[in-house]
Amino acid sequence: MLTIHNEGMKWQGGRLVPAAKDESGVRATMAWSVLQAHNTSGSPDRLSIRFDAMASHDITYVGIIRTARASGMKQFPLPYVLTNCHNSLCAVGGTINEDDHVFGLSAAKKYGGEFVPAHQAVIHSYMRERYAAPGSMILGSDSHTRYGAYGCMAIGEGGPELARQLLQKTYDIAYPKVMAVYLTGSPRPGVGPQDVALALIGATFKEGVVKNSVMEFFGPGVANLSMDYRSGIDVMTTETACLSSVWCTDQYTQAHLTALGRGDQFKAQSPAEGAYYDGVIEVGLSAIEPMIALPFHPSNAYTIREF
Repeated sequence: MLTIHNEGMKWQGGRLVPAAKDESGVRATMAWSVLQAHNTSGSPDRLSIRFDAMASHDITYVGIIRTARASGMKQFPLPYVLTNCHNSLCAVGGTINEDDHVFGLSAAKKYGGEFVPAHQAVIHSYMRERYAAPGSMILGSDSHTRYGAYGCMAIGEGGPELARQLLQKTYDIAYPKVMAVYLTGSPRPGVGPQDVALALIGATFKEGVVKNSVMEFFGPGVANLSMDYRSGIDVMTTETACLSSVWCTDQYTQAHLTALGRGDQFKAQSPAEGAYYDGVIEVGLSAIEPMIALPFHPSNAYTIREF
């Protein structure tokens, strides 16, 4: 079902083979291209990232905006989406935190943000449909900020990191490890993206296999997954403790972006010959079974048959 290789491997001749690390191989990954395109430090090893867009929901945006404003922010320097999908329980006369929503709307009007009214859209669906695109980077104040299925590297962080972006500062990290997730086969009927995700989480989290790494998804199995299926797997990569994720793009990605009116943002994206990975996870999709996660973390995962 899943095979983990905790050794360096290269993408050569259409397959992954054991190899020593070298600079040209590191530069041949999708992650390298995306990260370095957003790196302002001048050093490929110490990243200072500026994102293309940001997103927050109504549990987090008030503190972020007030912090940035108190620190001198005069306007949002990048597209900033404020959704109202996490704390919007209906109550008599409005919502339980209508004052926060009014603040969000006024902030969007004053500083140039994008306000999504309560009950209109969930943060991640909105960002996928409106902003995620191959080669882009998005920062969100929600842990499951993952839009890798669109070829976009997205990172979920605490509010202070978003405030820093609003103050035109950078997201500063060391260049991460990059782990290949090589997909083959096709899911059997009745197996959904959460089953694949739970299998991945169960196999990687406890041993820290992909901790603080970028998970790079490619392989012949990708073409057998719809865009929604890919996103269903991708959004749960947060639970592996990885930093971010990115997928190869194909004709299905292009058709999906075209249907969303953003076909011009498509670009082909895949590992180049000789791409080096710090480790590889082989996933045979046809062997994945229906899964269940027990308390208190998704890594406490079992097949339904075993359970």
